[in-house]
Amino acid sequence: MTIPIPLPPSAGIGLKPQHYRDVLSHAPTETTASRDDGPFRPGWFEVHPQNYFCDGGPPHNWLTAIAELHPLSFHSVGLSLGSAGGLNTEELAALVRLCDRYEPAMVSDHLSWSGTANCRYPDLLPVPYTHECLNHFADQVGRAQDALGREILVENPSRYLAFSGDEMDETQFLSALCRKAGCGILFDINNIEVSAANLGLDPWAMVDAVNADLVGEIHLAGHAVEHHADGALLIDDHGSAITELTWQLFRRFIERAGAKPVLIEWDTNIPDYAVLTGQAQKAGQIIREAEMRNAA
Repeated sequence: MTIPIPLPPSAGIGLKPQHYRDVLSHAPTETTASRDDGPFRPGWFEVHPQNYFCDGGPPHNWLTAIAELHPLSFHSVGLSLGSAGGLNTEELAALVRLCDRYEPAMVSDHLSWSGTANCRYPDLLPVPYTHECLNHFADQVGRAQDALGREILVENPSRYLAFSGDEMDETQFLSALCRKAGCGILFDINNIEVSAANLGLDPWAMVDAVNADLVGEIHLAGHAVEHHADGALLIDDHGSAITELTWQLFRRFIERAGAKPVLIEWDTNIPDYAVLTGQAQKAGQIIREAEMRNAA
């Protein structure tokens, strides 16, 4: 497998068409790249590759210009690695072509499934944490990595229900998956808050259980809260600022794990570019403070 240039262990943001011009206008130059007194600039950008599966046109014009200046991470939402019939081969072929074109620093997808042989769903649906599912999922990750010629990351899910037949917890499943398939973890800390609240779990214990050596990228995002007669339900909609609990969990993990690439993920109700870079700047500051404490 190829070993692409890694993402920098700094804060990045999700690339949105609304911000193409902002990204290019704030790009570092030879005179500003080494200065610390200018505006904050994200260290990298993440894109959903499915938005660029077209052959050409304005999306590729913008992405090509941005890729010349910044590292990219491809965060796929369509491989459907957990589908019983196997991953989506058309999605995989398109992802391979796009990776060949842009050579992103990282590629990732989700611990989920999104379709069957006859249906496609616009959701990242959960998988049971059983040994049978583990073996099947590892096989599909292996197929994806063989086609891509690289290791991928698999993101921990946000969950709303648990399967009664689970044979292991989420951390055990992900760790076993990494051992069997040779992949890594995309650690979404907002998903920890969402799953813990919805399932009555301890988010601090969940964060502490994750093997930091397996984590290649971190996601931070916000979520919505629905209030029902039997209590609150957290919805992973990526449509608001990061919560204080997610910031605290992130700080806890970084103090143990050290600097990692961390993404500000905001996919709905998209704010101004300055709001995203402000959140990324806060994440970067937490990384630097943790490094200073560890050095001391």
